[in-house]
Amino acid sequence: MECKLTARLKEDWLSLISRQGWFCLECPRMVSIVERFREDVQAVLDRDPAARGALEAILFSPGMHALWMHRLNHWLWRANFKLLARILAHFTRMLTGVEIHPGARIGRRVVLDHGMGIVIGETAEVGDDVLMYHGVTLGGTGFTREKRHPTIGKGVLLGAHAVVLGPIVVGDGAKIGAGAVVTKPVPPGATAIGNPAQIIVREEALEAVET
Repeated sequence: MECKLTARLKEDWLSLISRQGWFCLECPRMVSIVERFREDVQAVLDRDPAARGALEAILFSPGMHALWMHRLNHWLWRANFKLLARILAHFTRMLTGVEIHPGARIGRRVVLDHGMGIVIGETAEVGDDVLMYHGVTLGGTGFTREKRHPTIGKGVLLGAHAVVLGPIVVGDGAKIGAGAVVTKPVPPGATAIGNPAQIIVREEALEAVET
């Protein structure tokens, strides 16, 4: 009797999760999750020579772990479970050394190399294919609840301990040198180095901006 009851409960539970599509490998939601997972691992393999295989990347990439947790935290934040999102983000910070506010928007194939000491504020936006080294700060200016953190374009490289402050835009393909302190917008394809940052614009990038 007990075995039949257990089997029936198992069937009911499997039927429920199948109808809801929670663990259906063929449903669009699960396909998207698996695709993002593969993208993350491949991005680490492409940009971190120290990662010698997919398993090593999965086990020993704290930056990737932080991003995975952030996706859950961001979903909770948008679903108005803000306290829970903050609690989980706090634990993620303790485990990985990466502090990402649940409200921050982060694109696909982002790599946080080493990860330790990275801080990403609430209204920050990070585009696809960004490479960020340890100690980077995307910080805010002012005390309002409006947009106060930077927007990082696609394919941007942020060197170790670079600091980008305020609601400025760093254009696609730009490079921020290690230790740079950036408080002004950076054009696409440009390089910012030094403290305060000096902007170096390549000729082809300047032509693209002018046209």
